[in-house]
Parts: sequence; C-alpha cells; structure tokens
Amino acid sequence: MLVLRRALVLLFCLLALPALAGGDRVALVIGAGAYLYAPTLPNTLNDAEAIAARLRETGTDVELLLDPTQARMEEALAAFAFRAETADLALIYYAGHGVEVAGVNWLVPTDANVRTVEDLTAQSVSLDQMLAAVGTSRLMGVVVLDACRNNPFPGLVAAAAPAPAATGAGAITRSVGEAGLAAVDPGRGTLVAFAASRGQVSFDGNGRNSPFALAFLDALAQPGLEMSLLFRQVRDGTLLRTRNRQEPYTYGSLPATPFYLVPPPDGAAPAPVTDEDARLLALADEGDTRAMVLLAEARMDPDDPLFDPGAAADWLGRAADKGDAEAQWRLARLLKIGAPGLPPDAERAIALYRQAAAQDFPNAVNDLGVFTALGDMGLARDPAEALRLIGRAAGLGHPEALYNYGRLIDAGRVPGLGPEDAAQSIFASIRAGSQPALRQLSRSPDELSLATRAALQRRLAETGFYQGGIDGDFGQGTQRAIRVASGLGRRRRPGLRTSPCPGPRPGPRPGPRPRRPLLRPLRETSA
Repeated sequence: MLVLRRALVLLFCLLALPALAGGDRVALVIGAGAYLYAPTLPNTLNDAEAIAARLRETGTDVELLLDPTQARMEEALAAFAFRAETADLALIYYAGHGVEVAGVNWLVPTDANVRTVEDLTAQSVSLDQMLAAVGTSRLMGVVVLDACRNNPFPGLVAAAAPAPAATGAGAITRSVGEAGLAAVDPGRGTLVAFAASRGQVSFDGNGRNSPFALAFLDALAQPGLEMSLLFRQVRDGTLLRTRNRQEPYTYGSLPATPFYLVPPPDGAAPAPVTDEDARLLALADEGDTRAMVLLAEARMDPDDPLFDPGAAADWLGRAADKGDAEAQWRLARLLKIGAPGLPPDAERAIALYRQAAAQDFPNAVNDLGVFTALGDMGLARDPAEALRLIGRAAGLGHPEALYNYGRLIDAGRVPGLGPEDAAQSIFASIRAGSQPALRQLSRSPDELSLATRAALQRRLAETGFYQGGIDGDFGQGTQRAIRVASGLGRRRRPGLRTSPCPGPRPGPRPGPRPRRPLLRPLRETSA
C-alpha cells in the first residue's frame, strides 16, 4: 500500500504521552447538601468550597457547582468533559449523597425524588458518567467521592447497615446503599478515591468539614507529594481523625509518569530523592507495579542521581512479569533503542510490545502498527495488518494514530468511510494534543482533500472554534481555530510536572521531505 510505503517514522524520547504546551488542569467540584426529598448534609457545601479554593491555589482551573439539580449536574459534566479534552489532568470532587444499586454507584442531585429504583436511575448521575468525563483528559483523570454516607432512601434497598455510634467525627454519616459504594475498575490513567472503604460510612463531621475533606485539604497543602502518595496521605489523615473508623480507598491504575498536583514552589528543593525512593521501594516490595515503574523511570533519566539503565530494566521486568502493560511497553522501548550497559534486543522487545498490545495499551498497538507498516523490528511489511493496528490504536484514542487513520480514510483506504469520518478522526487527534498533526495541518493542509478540509471546518464550527466560511481553505481563521481547539494559546497552569525525558535526545531535523506522503506523521509513540 503506497500510503504506508511512503510514510516516515520520526522517533522521539520517552514521555508518558505527548502533551501540548497549552495543556493544563481542570476540576469540577460539586457539593450537594440542601436536598429537597432526602436528609440534608450540613458540611458538603463547606467541603466543596474549601476544596475548590485549595485547588485554585495550585493553579487548577476550577468550576464550583453547589446544590445542583440533575439537569444542571449533567450539563456541567458535559461541558467539563469537553474542557478536559485539552487538559493534562481532569479532576472531579463530589460531596453529597450516593447510592449503590446492583453494583452501580449513583450520585444524587438535590432535586431527586426517589421512591423506586427506577426513580433513582432516572433522576441521578452515575459514577460511570463522571468517569467518562474525566476520561477525556490527555494524561490523567481523578474522581474523588466523599459520598459514602448513610442510605438516604431506606425503603429503596435492603435495610442499611447499623449506623455507627456517635463519635468525635460526628454522628451524621454519608454512607450509601446497604454498606458503602460498590468497587469500581476504572481504565488505565484514571483514579477513583472513595472517602470510605466498602462496608464503611463517611462521617460528615462535627465542625465545618468532613474528616475526609480535612485530610484532603491537608494533603493539598503539602508541596511535592506525588499523586499516589498524596492519596495515601489522605488515607492516613482520615483514619487519624476518625479513630480508625473510616478508611478511604482508591481504585484505578495511574500512569507511570509521576504527577505532582502541588509541586515544590519555584526555587524550592523537592523532597529528598532518598525519601521518596524509600517509600517507592517499600511499595514495590508489596508488589505495587506502579511503584516499580516509577523506580525504573528515575533510573532511566541521565540527569537523575539514580541513573542506572540496567536497574531500570530490572524494575520494568519485574512489573512486566506481573502483567503490567505500561511496564511491558516501556521495557520494549528501552530494549529497542538500548542504553549504556543494556544492548538492544529486538526479539524480546517485540514480544513485550505484543503482550502490552494484547491488553489494549494504545502506545503498544500504535507502535506495532508503525513497525508493520515499515517492515521494522524484524516484522514483515503488511499494509493490511498495519491498517488494522492503526485503526485499533485510533479507536483507543492514541493521538497520532487518530491523525494517521484520518489520513487513511481521506486517501480512500478504509471502505465505507468518507470525508466526515476523516475529519472527525483528525479533529479528535487535535483535541488529544497531537503535535505532529498540528504541524502538518499548519504546514501542508492541502495534503488533505478539499472535502475533508471542509468537513473539518464544519466540525470546528459546530464546536464553537470557527466562524468563517466552509470552503476548505485553511487560511488564518481556520489555522487559529485549530490551535484554539488544541488548547494552544492559553497560559499553561503551574503545578503539573512530569519527569524529564529519559534516554537520548532527538537528533537534528531531517532534510526536505517528499511533497505528498499520504501518512506523514506515521511514527512510533512519542511517549
């Protein structure tokens, strides 16, 4: 297939995912307390207001929603999901009533009048809806639920568990269902933090804030806490405040790249490497694969005092053996390029790529598509298989795969799909932060057909980014709309840091390229 034979591969250093300079952090903070048909919750509004204020201090773009109706809550979630598309981190904090029915967690708006299960599902917002909203972010999504309160609708399900005795934490609780929220299994890159473990309730507190909210506020006030360690701090603080009666619990699989919701102030030294390394080593000894990958990442960074590619490979190997897809992909990348003291091993690398791809890890699927398109890494060139893999990676939301798939559609290589489909895939690539796509659309938009260019203008107009004519002419107005849609042009907010790019730096720019390669930024994952 000519479109694949003429493609160029551009290799970049290892990062978690490509993020635009305009990427930022967004949060939706919801407090529901003045219920019309359920017990009121005195402190939820205080909790939401305090959390929103603290997040704003970290540089996060926060929307605060108090006592929302169902319509307002769903409207806010839809708008937030769109904002999250160009953010590195999307976070939702909810304080209010929640109910579990048949393994599904429902968050209750203030106007819900619930008498039956059908009423609940029709008048509430599911946790799945919140996960979908944060899941549009480029790097990481977080949902924090201080909603493990007592069952507000005792006639809805079987009798609730006995209410805990009044304690210094407060007699009013925030439990749900029969005994807490149902366990969840969010996708990779998403964290769900419950204020209480299964079978426990979340206390509303005697003062202005719940014990969980106070612990969260304290953790947010500590600069330099890596995200997973931050929530462990929240757990310990909540246990202390409730005399071990309430233990928060987290679900999910965070990306390996370290995240600092509140980094050290400019000019201030971060926490000693040895301290964080010791904490990660303890977690790794318990079998925590993310800790293993974080330990490896520090040892792949030449600027880190712990730099040791061999040790990095060992840690990645331990996590890969436990089935961690990200570790498998990272180790494959390391074995592909090699490092001081670690010779390349293409055969083992391909085996690891395939293991990660079998778990639908987008970066691995995309990279295998590139290798198959170009006959690289010992694989036979197979245009049909490459198309299948690129389409699969695009379906998983990989930014460069989305653009490449759009180009393939535009070139007539995908039966049954036309210009509108091509434009939608390219638009999704823009929203996902593909820098190669942005460069290509800026430099050579005429490599797309006129019909696809016009369809892309229509998509930009429908989403409010473009007000010009739908003529397929990518002038200044269209180019500006593309940049705004990608998140560029906004000030990057402080606070989200990723580790330095490990391994070799990119080489010099290539010379002039052929005029019309149909799939010009076909590449391995720039991650």
